[in-house]
Amino acid sequence: MSNLAYQIQQRRKIELEQEKQIQSVTKKKLQITFGEKILYLLFSLMVVIGGIVMVSNSAKIYSVNKDISGLEASISTQAKVNADLNHQIMELSTYERIWAKAHELGLMLNENNVKVVQD
Repeated sequence: MSNLAYQIQQRRKIELEQEKQIQSVTKKKLQITFGEKILYLLFSLMVVIGGIVMVSNSAKIYSVNKDISGLEASISTQAKVNADLNHQIMELSTYERIWAKAHELGLMLNENNVKVVQD
């Protein structure tokens, strides 16, 4: 074989190899099967439903926290009122005030009518 024929033969081999590579590249199409489509659809539905559940749970938690803070505020207000009333009870139940009120009503202390009780 002559050199020219050898070069032509090599070019044809190279061209054939390139055509095979081009054909093999075009044959590698990604085809999604019906089962894969269903799996992708189910996965996306699960993601969407999970997001909806998370948002609704956070809204419920916000509502409960709001109610709790309102109740805590009313409890603290009632605790202040109770403390003020206890303070008034302590002021009104002093012995001097009771003794003065008894004298106004005409009551007298008679030691013969007093009984001592021990626990």
